[in-house]
Amino acid sequence: MALTLLTAQQRDETHRAKASEDRLKQKLQGLEAELERTRSEGKAIYAEMSRQRRALQEELWTRSKQLEEEVRGLREQLETCQREAKTAREEAEQALREQDETLAQLHAHVANMEAKYEEILHLKAWCSQGSLDCLLAKMRTVKPQWDAAVLRLHTRHKEQLRQFGLNPLDL
Repeated sequence: MALTLLTAQQRDETHRAKASEDRLKQKLQGLEAELERTRSEGKAIYAEMSRQRRALQEELWTRSKQLEEEVRGLREQLETCQREAKTAREEAEQALREQDETLAQLHAHVANMEAKYEEILHLKAWCSQGSLDCLLAKMRTVKPQWDAAVLRLHTRHKEQLRQFGLNPLDL
C-alpha cells in the first residue's frame, strides 16, 4: 500500500508536471507567436521607415537641386545687373564729360558773341553817317553764322536730353 500510495503520488506529480509542462508549452507557443508578430510589425515598421527615409532623401535632393538652380540664376542676374550698372555709370560719366565740354563751348561762344557785339558797337562809333544802317549791315553778315551755331547747339542739347530719357518739349 505504501507503494501504491507512492505510485499514486508520483502519478499525481507526473500529471501535475505534465499539465504544467503543457501550460508552459502553450505559454511558450503564445510568446513565440507574439514574438513573431512583434518581429513582423518591427519589419513592417522598419520597411516603412526606410521608405520614408528614401522619400525624404529624394525630396531633399530635389529641393537641393532647385535651390542650386535658383542660386545660379540669381548669381547670373546679379552679374547682369552689375554689368548694366557699370555700363550706365560709364555712360553717365561720359554724358557729364560731354555736358562739361558743351558748357565750355557755350562759354567760349558767348565770349565770342560778346566780342562781336563789342566790335559791332565799336563799328557803330566808327561809322559816321547812317551808323544804324552800317550796324544792320554788319549784323546781317554775322547772323547766318550765329544762326548755324545756335541750330547746332540746339540740336546737340536736344539729343543729349533724349539720351537721358527726357523730352525736350517738356522742359
